[in-house]
Amino acid sequence: MTLPDPPARLKLTRRPVLALLGAGLLAGCASPTPTLYSLAPVPGPILGARARIILVREVSLARYLERSPIVLSSADYRLDVAPNNWWGEPLAPMVTRVLAADLALRLPASTVLAETIAITVTPDLSVELSVQQFDRDSTGAVVLAAAFALPGPRGTPPPETFRTSIMPATRGLAGGGAAQVGAQVAAMSAALGQLADVIARRIAAGPSGRS
Repeated sequence: MTLPDPPARLKLTRRPVLALLGAGLLAGCASPTPTLYSLAPVPGPILGARARIILVREVSLARYLERSPIVLSSADYRLDVAPNNWWGEPLAPMVTRVLAADLALRLPASTVLAETIAITVTPDLSVELSVQQFDRDSTGAVVLAAAFALPGPRGTPPPETFRTSIMPATRGLAGGGAAQVGAQVAAMSAALGQLADVIARRIAAGPSGRS
């Protein structure tokens, strides 16, 4: 009996091996569909301020927050992210939109719009916000640290700083599981609502008011 020459034997055995290698590479490259999250407006005190057109300028974020995966923490010199838990939209326009909705809940006599919408208005008052931190600290609490200003027709008053911390309803967030990330997003929404409380009170108090 005549055996196949060596090149023929290689051809017979190489194809299945290559097919298995290709399937393994495809399986290794596949990743689960990320879970998407969104901040949400929260109720707050309703203030009887006079009617105004208020424009919330697009929020400025610290650059480390500008990513699709949710930043869990920047404590201890390390950035922890939730790789399969993403924001449903870029964070800066989302914070802008939700802050405008929060202010609208607190100032029902006013028209509050986010700069990110496709409507051109001449506002009576603007809200400018810079966020330096919006994640968990070493204790597990969500920290929102920001500065805001309220420029209007009489000029721009000095900016004010704001800082709050809220412990999420679910503790032990290091794992980054769905329940933990959801609790963190809820705490972030509550922190943004607290900021809206302060800004709404400043607007209701007038250009020189402090409460």
